[in-house]
Amino acid sequence: MRAHLARVDAVIVQAVIAGALSFSHLHDLAAAAGQDGWKAWAYPVSVDLLLVAAWRRMRQQQRAGQAAGGPRLWFLVALAASLGANVATAGLLDLDDVPAWLRVTVAGWPAIAFFGGTLLAHAPHTPETPAVPAPTAADTPAELHAVPSAVDRPDREALPVSSVDPGPALEPTAEPAPAPAPAVALPPALVDRVRALADEHRSTTGHPADPDAVRARLGLPPSMTPSVAAHL
Repeated sequence: MRAHLARVDAVIVQAVIAGALSFSHLHDLAAAAGQDGWKAWAYPVSVDLLLVAAWRRMRQQQRAGQAAGGPRLWFLVALAASLGANVATAGLLDLDDVPAWLRVTVAGWPAIAFFGGTLLAHAPHTPETPAVPAPTAADTPAELHAVPSAVDRPDREALPVSSVDPGPALEPTAEPAPAPAPAVALPPALVDRVRALADEHRSTTGHPADPDAVRARLGLPPSMTPSVAAHL
């Protein structure tokens, strides 16, 4: 814990030192370019705020899976302004005789920073939505994956209506009971499971297992009862 705090403290101290030096360099460059008084102190605040805002929006769009080209561009602009001030005040530029192009750049920075900050603040932002994983084969029992789909009954064919006189009416006859659904072949793994449950029931109660009860324990549909009974 102490080692972690020591690392954090070192990072904070380094960040404070770097921020103070960059702040001072930006102030000195703005003052040398003719921005005196409070205006010279406002320039480093403007550059650092644009840098932080662009970085935060860039990270938000990257986490949301969106393109972050706009925030990355403004981050590079603010970084170039901060780095340029650090290099310019390192003795490579005569602060007593600042060139005209640099005076124009410093004077136009407020408009550039305002434009970039407005684009960053009003850029569309989509909230992050956690992806829902699709169900896999491991989420359901293996026996159910091995069971083939039940055979549907064939639809009854429509009988053609005869145009011939049917003659005298016939006495109504009892309609034959529908034939039971044919047994569906079970995979070997499910057959072993059916027989194991039947043996367990027989050893526990001393009576043969009921096919419908075995089918219910396996979680199979009612149409699979004849198939279960065929293996008991």
